[in-house]
Amino acid sequence: MVSDFFHPAAGGVENHIYELSINLLALGHRVIVITHAYGDRVGVRWLLPHLKVYYVPLLPMPGNQVTLPNFFTFLPYFRSIVQREKVEIVHAHGALSSLGQEGILHAHLMGVRTVFTDHSLFGFDDAASILTNKLLEGALRCVDRVICVSHTGRENTVLRARLEPHRAHVIPNAIVPSDFQPASVPPPPLPITIVVVSRLVYRKGIDLLISAAPRVCAMYPDVRFIVGGDGSHLTSLEQTRETHMLQDRIILLGRVRHSDVRSVLTRGHIFLNASLTESFGISILEAASCGLFIVSTRVGGVPEVLPKELVEFANPDSDDVLRALGHAIEVVRQGGRDPHAVHAQVKELYDWRRVAQLTQDVYASVIASEPYSLYERLVRTSQLGLFAGPIYAIILVVDCFWFAFLQWMWPYDEELDGVGAVWDEERWKELAAKASKEEGVSGG
Repeated sequence: MVSDFFHPAAGGVENHIYELSINLLALGHRVIVITHAYGDRVGVRWLLPHLKVYYVPLLPMPGNQVTLPNFFTFLPYFRSIVQREKVEIVHAHGALSSLGQEGILHAHLMGVRTVFTDHSLFGFDDAASILTNKLLEGALRCVDRVICVSHTGRENTVLRARLEPHRAHVIPNAIVPSDFQPASVPPPPLPITIVVVSRLVYRKGIDLLISAAPRVCAMYPDVRFIVGGDGSHLTSLEQTRETHMLQDRIILLGRVRHSDVRSVLTRGHIFLNASLTESFGISILEAASCGLFIVSTRVGGVPEVLPKELVEFANPDSDDVLRALGHAIEVVRQGGRDPHAVHAQVKELYDWRRVAQLTQDVYASVIASEPYSLYERLVRTSQLGLFAGPIYAIILVVDCFWFAFLQWMWPYDEELDGVGAVWDEERWKELAAKASKEEGVSGG
């Protein structure tokens, strides 16, 4: 697994990579994760139960979670890890991950096959989306298979990256149901609590929350909000709370660790997702599993996630969000909803072991297929466009020469490779036990 997005950062992609990895381990595969350094977290770490993580000494850009794309700095580290660990498939995650895109570029140099999972949706008409889509198209030009987390996401990715549709598969996200069980003692009926757990950024619709929350509080004196998360819009949310004197009715928790999300969700009756774009929406699943009634904007792949009786949809504007919240408040007031029955329904629909098995099937189809030759890669890459085609073709050629130089300068020791593999198998339990004592290194 290769991505800029991984623990200790919190988010849906990070959790997806972790859960998929440990379930592939349970199926008998060897799995490692490659990501960039997080502060002083550099080198090899172990996450419980026995997941090996390489924190490569490349730092992300200031104010961002991704490394600066340069295509070549990552190769020496990547080559060493792939050869030592005897990697057969590189599975990259995240359209915005520089490490993921570079991993796909470098993998063919060592005869390694590639898979990419897209977790997001992007538009087509603004400058940022145009640039992102062209970078994604270049990265996926010679990828073996692509996985999307929803059918809407698949259509979006196929169009953005100009993929052959037969190479794109749909495998939904999942949750660990035992981690998101309803509270043994339900929250008191009053006040009715609306929970928001999200990154507080524009894409997550925080402007809609800022607009709707004071109006909801004015219309329903027995309603309060609990907001967990951090981001660029936190200051705006704080200012709104101060302006309307709602300090006791809009409770801001700040950043919430993933292991603490359930304890926040079980304090509420309604979960609000106001995202402006969402390929799947794992937070909706987590909240529904805890028995909350869901209010969500009807965007992206969200309508595919839950049965219609468990969710009230709204258009992404403040008036319709207000209407949907009003409907949800009336549903909660009427009572009669069984959180444990909702949990059982979600548990039956989504399971990480099934996701791992479907991913394993994709891997098997990749291994059984014929890889692209270097000539085919050059031809396909040159077809990216009048300007992008030659640029990417030059990058591909230079990457080949850079790899040949590394092979000549530092030839790999096959005997050391074998020793390393045995050492990993014999000592992972000991290292995992040590890792569990370090702050922030856990399976949660």
